[in-house]
Amino acid sequence: MARYTGPKTRIARKFKEAIFGPDKWMERKPHAPGQHGPNARRRKKESEYSTQLQEKQKAKYTYGILERQFEKMFHTAASKKGITGEVLLQLCEARLDNTVFRLGIAPTRRAARQLVSHGHITVDQGVVTVSSYTLRAGQTVAVRERSRSLEAISNSVSVNNRRYDWLDWNPTNMSGKFIGMPERAQIPENIREQLIVELYSK
Repeated sequence: MARYTGPKTRIARKFKEAIFGPDKWMERKPHAPGQHGPNARRRKKESEYSTQLQEKQKAKYTYGILERQFEKMFHTAASKKGITGEVLLQLCEARLDNTVFRLGIAPTRRAARQLVSHGHITVDQGVVTVSSYTLRAGQTVAVRERSRSLEAISNSVSVNNRRYDWLDWNPTNMSGKFIGMPERAQIPENIREQLIVELYSK
């Protein structure tokens, strides 16, 4: 399965939640997509498997992770100490593309992946072009010096007012420190990770 590059609102409506951020179309059409609206046909009650699968799909689309990558991350999380579902979300949050997005260097995770792949981001002063790179506590993520004047980056940084407890942002040199893995309560994403664990445990 290739990475989804189609309309984001359609996917958000599928999950009945603005998983890609504020979306004016979600306010107009909060129901699932369909040719004739939400009442076109009577929907059957979702099975337990369907609910679990939908939660996994929501997590994948939210973080922009492919199926094989996500499954690999789950097995990594399962092998670590702690609650598997929480560790899985921590690994998602520790990805380089997600951290670039959280720091406000890019307005979306999709834009963050593009900045990383094009060599605009450094980790501990070395250029890293792998979006799935997993950060460790104490590492510093920064905008490459020659890329700081890019309009897309400066615009995103100027309007960013989000702050997260596990990240320390320095606007002067456009860099942020990954302090450590966040606690589950600190992660704002509305994902029921236990359902994902149950799905993979079948």
